[in-house]
Amino acid sequence: MGSFMGYVRPDGTVGARNYLLILSATIYANSVVERVANSLYGAIPITHPLGRSQTKSDLKMTFDILCGMGKNPNVGGVVVIVHFREELCNIHDIAHEISKTGKPVETVNIRAVGGAINAVAEATRKGMHIMRKLSTLTREKAEVSNFILGLNCGTSDTTSGLSSNVALGICSDRFIREGSRSILAELPELMGAEEWLASRAVSPEVVQKIYKAIQSYEERILATGEDIRGSQPTGDNIAGGISTIEEKSLGGAKKSGSAPIQDVIGYGERPGRVPGVYLMYTPGHGSESITGIAAAGAQVLVFSTGGGHTISHPIMPTIKITGNNTSYQLMQDTVDLDLSGILSGTMGIQEAADLIYNEVLEVLSGKMTKSEILKEMTGFAIHRIGISL
Repeated sequence: MGSFMGYVRPDGTVGARNYLLILSATIYANSVVERVANSLYGAIPITHPLGRSQTKSDLKMTFDILCGMGKNPNVGGVVVIVHFREELCNIHDIAHEISKTGKPVETVNIRAVGGAINAVAEATRKGMHIMRKLSTLTREKAEVSNFILGLNCGTSDTTSGLSSNVALGICSDRFIREGSRSILAELPELMGAEEWLASRAVSPEVVQKIYKAIQSYEERILATGEDIRGSQPTGDNIAGGISTIEEKSLGGAKKSGSAPIQDVIGYGERPGRVPGVYLMYTPGHGSESITGIAAAGAQVLVFSTGGGHTISHPIMPTIKITGNNTSYQLMQDTVDLDLSGILSGTMGIQEAADLIYNEVLEVLSGKMTKSEILKEMTGFAIHRIGISL
């Protein structure tokens, strides 16, 4: 049975990191957020172009995702910054929601304190006091039943569905047998795999949810006048030898293994407590997809890439794996694990799965990914439904 050394939070969740989050409530607080984060050890900035002039449904989604960032177990404390006042996405409601976890949360209003310079000073001071408390925390042994594994893939090629995704699926199955939960996302890239996914659903209700979610996403795409069957696979997928969306989907679904699918959950929604796979309603857009997974509480993401990919989430350590040796050689600064031995015959599929499993446990316990060391934080973006107002 696996275990890891993590930071136990007041709400009982266990973090793989002990970040101080500097969180922007709207686009107009982004520069202050960046300055504060640059001044504080262990601080992670979350900036974005949203938080105002959105439809109510999109404001709700932005609010939920920002709260989800603060609630993620990898975050120990939060400073929320806003430039004035927003409706439906204001800092007091964000701070109140995050504080339900028991974590320290502070707020700074740029207008209320006299502008950007004072706001930077006040937020820096508040963040420093939180970081002083966080620095006293030490890692404790935790069972993997406290772990939520994020699954994603990108720049897929023919090696993905034959090697790295399959190995990741076996790894996911092992974590689930030991009490963990896994999140599978990217609904538009599961079109054609519905029947296989539905065969693993725990109930007829979940079967219907799976079909309905994937169909719903395709209908949303068609409503824009676009047909995903004409735009997918993408150019890099085609260059990698993938010929149809169905072929891409069946390969992508493999990273969820063979464990039961417990439920279909909304974008950024936290999964239930029962071990298994949870299918999340996200787009195929990598940054939006993994941001939904992070908001749901996943501590570590394993990202499978055939052609090589630079994506990494700011608060969810991102382990990149590939089954393509050429891509690994070209992207050695970015990709953590080379699994190309699966197809060359020098590495068994179970051996590769064990390699991922052990890497995940080590990262959960503090080992840094390549992207963390290089401060590559390319993967934060909030999904949206409607147009800007």
